[in-house]
Amino acid sequence: MTIRALVWGENVHEQTNADVRSLYPDGMHTLIAQALGKDSAIEASTATLQDPEHGLSVEVLEKTDVLLWWGHAAHGDVSDAIVDRVQQRVWEGMGLLVLHSAHFSKIFKRLMGTPCSLTWREAGEKERVWVINRSHPIAAGLDPWFELPQSEMYGEPFAVPEPMETVFTSWFQGGEVFRSGLTWQRGAGRIFYFGPGHETYPIYHDRNVQQVLRNAVSWAANAAPDWKGIEQAPNRPISEALEPIEQRGLSLHQNGDEGFK
Repeated sequence: MTIRALVWGENVHEQTNADVRSLYPDGMHTLIAQALGKDSAIEASTATLQDPEHGLSVEVLEKTDVLLWWGHAAHGDVSDAIVDRVQQRVWEGMGLLVLHSAHFSKIFKRLMGTPCSLTWREAGEKERVWVINRSHPIAAGLDPWFELPQSEMYGEPFAVPEPMETVFTSWFQGGEVFRSGLTWQRGAGRIFYFGPGHETYPIYHDRNVQQVLRNAVSWAANAAPDWKGIEQAPNRPISEALEPIEQRGLSLHQNGDEGFK
């Protein structure tokens, strides 16, 4: 089965910062999509904040198995209606990979229900990423640890819900540690947060980082049919009970009522 991955990039720093543009002349989203495409099972495309509907129309999202999200400077510019649309697709089964500074994106904060805050420092220090769940599919093909010569420090506390699994933990040259690879599930959709990815360093050029992203796309893809209507709470009348029952006591609702929401 071909996995249809869509890399969403804010595409702001690439246009306004010469250093970022020198590392990612076609945008971080383009390089990430190219890295995903090295896996013949992944068909990767891109979308940006500047596209109509941010490139996330109903039709596009219906054809997306896994969405990768990178944002930083313009979280507030993302339409709430688009966030609603993406959330619905995650509930239905679309995978979501949240990258680096997208920890503060509207969609991640919405799905986590927490501030998603952390500590940070931009000093170009070394980051050592430890694989602490070596049997996890997202860690396939990696050594027990890998290093990024320059990175932005992200440190604890990371105000997110307790994850299903912690795949990676990072240590930084300044001494901080950070849970840098975490998984959750919301509705039918799998979510993976991956910390490395600051735009002024060539992190997405790193072969280990690219391997993590390919692995994560494969992990987050859901082969089951979309769970349409997952947000609804339909009434199941007495006549449709699997075993014969009779009405006992009073009821606020009549058979077929939508109920309170």
